[in-house]
Amino acid sequence: MTDKMKFETPNLTTENVAKIAALFPGAVAEGKVNIDLLRAMLGEDLFADEAYEFTWVGKHAAIAEAGRPIRKTLRPCIEESKNWDTTENLYIEGDNLDVLKLLQESYLGKVKMIYIDPPYNTGSDFIYRDDFAQSREEYDEEAGVYDENGDRLFRNTETNGRFHSDWCSMIYPRLVLAKQLLSNDGLIFISIGDDEVNNLRKICDEAFGESNFRNQIVVRRGAKSVQAQFETWDKLGQGLEYILLYSRNQTYRFPRQMKQLEDEREGAWNNHWRGTDRPTMRYPLFGITPESGQWRWGKERSEKAIENYRRMLSELKVSEEEMTLIQIDEWYVKQQDNSLDLLRLSKNGKPEHYIAPTNTTLLNSSWVDLLVGSSSEISALFDTKVFDTAKLTPVIMRMLQFVPTDSIIMDFFSGSATTAHAVMQLNAEDGGKRKFIMVQLPEPCAPDSEAAKADYSNICEIGKERIRRAGDKIKVTNPLGTIDLDTGFRVLKLADTNMNDVYYAAGDYTQEMISLMESNIKPDRTDMDLLFGCLLDWGLPLSMPHIHEQIDGFTVHTYNSGDLIACFEERIGEKAVREIASRQPLRAVFRDSGFSSSPEKINVFEIFKLLAPNTTVRVI
Repeated sequence: MTDKMKFETPNLTTENVAKIAALFPGAVAEGKVNIDLLRAMLGEDLFADEAYEFTWVGKHAAIAEAGRPIRKTLRPCIEESKNWDTTENLYIEGDNLDVLKLLQESYLGKVKMIYIDPPYNTGSDFIYRDDFAQSREEYDEEAGVYDENGDRLFRNTETNGRFHSDWCSMIYPRLVLAKQLLSNDGLIFISIGDDEVNNLRKICDEAFGESNFRNQIVVRRGAKSVQAQFETWDKLGQGLEYILLYSRNQTYRFPRQMKQLEDEREGAWNNHWRGTDRPTMRYPLFGITPESGQWRWGKERSEKAIENYRRMLSELKVSEEEMTLIQIDEWYVKQQDNSLDLLRLSKNGKPEHYIAPTNTTLLNSSWVDLLVGSSSEISALFDTKVFDTAKLTPVIMRMLQFVPTDSIIMDFFSGSATTAHAVMQLNAEDGGKRKFIMVQLPEPCAPDSEAAKADYSNICEIGKERIRRAGDKIKVTNPLGTIDLDTGFRVLKLADTNMNDVYYAAGDYTQEMISLMESNIKPDRTDMDLLFGCLLDWGLPLSMPHIHEQIDGFTVHTYNSGDLIACFEERIGEKAVREIASRQPLRAVFRDSGFSSSPEKINVFEIFKLLAPNTTVRVI
């Protein structure tokens, strides 16, 4: 007849087994992989008795966790959002492991760039407690695992016997899931310190593929006071942090980017011959024709550059012997065309071309021209220090230059929401249409912190308020570039499934219980909760426009002009069903208990077969 919404995230392990079955059907039976048969099909030469391997206590459980399905949802919170109806940005509160699982269908292969700043595991960081060795029931009931707000955090100290293992188990499944969200030309940047950079590199090699490693970027961190730096005298002060850069696909190529130099570099003359061998680039120049190698430019460009050089001599009214490099630089800077070429014969009789003075250079993996973190930027927005050493927007804005201007940008350790701030700022500067997805656990603010004194109960409250304030400030300081600037965001909060899970023995049911079970939807859930649960189940993006309307007295929700039409009324009339079907949406969903009988339900599906045969109809 029709399918019910499953409201469960994909089982990645099952999907991987299906992929193996598609390639080697004989190696899979009843959902189980016959490893011995698979080895035989692949050839024994591909398997080694010994191999290099990076492992830790709990690794197998961490791998399994990435594929384990969950029954949770995201509940919209319109009252905490900004510009709900028009924004394409998302702010999601909750454990990022669960959120990443929920987004697998809706954002599979759609995210161009991910930036994360996970806990550095310095010995005082809070990290997520993912104790995969326990059953889920034991885990939920363990004393002290949750704080008073239900948050899954614990302080990972070096006295913990599984200090590095716990951190590796925490980050591994999140990176595996993040990879699935990246587009084929997507990138992930990960900030990290000395304590776990080596382990993170190995984990990323597994999650993204060693061939997709691009760079280990170094960036400058703020200097500690002399007293703090040498209070133990056991090591030199650390002036750098790292950003690991991986691509989703090894075919990705970087766009040309420049960075500012501290001091302007003077002009210089460079040998015009190069060793690469292209016969078409060997031609007479100053009476010289190279027998091997090539000239750097084509013949026409070189001849024009010689003319430009002679014109310069004429305008300066000096001879080659008298002319200085300073004079050449000053003349060049005054020219309207900063791509002007100059070519001459050097004193030792070799052609050489001029490299102009510049205050920029090609971007490389040294980003020490930028400071990675400081409380100054966020403190300027709040007039108090509500967050310690937040990342700074210039670092993230540089990352954003690596992907197209209409990209979806994600940060699932979003903290104070610097990434969202950077996205809005760069959109204002270059007219881009980047969208952001921020994910953050509502980690409580310390009671004695400046944030708590300013009435911020958790980090999410700081992040959301920062986006509001930063957006308002950007619109004031960049008025010409903010006409269509999206500074809003939809707030969604991680929650248990919208559906009741009821398990009783057959003899335990009473008539009252049976009547209550006519609707399997939790009584506190709204139409919006159900709508967004359906979006996740169907794999639709969460930032599209939607409207609510009355059709024959029933509330009907239309999402993104007909991608989905939903009616969650307890009863729905045939006239309303016919009107919905006549609009021929791609998908339609109704409450199962909205039909008084099986014949009535069958009639609804027959109406869709007649009026909208291509519409997929489901019930909840």
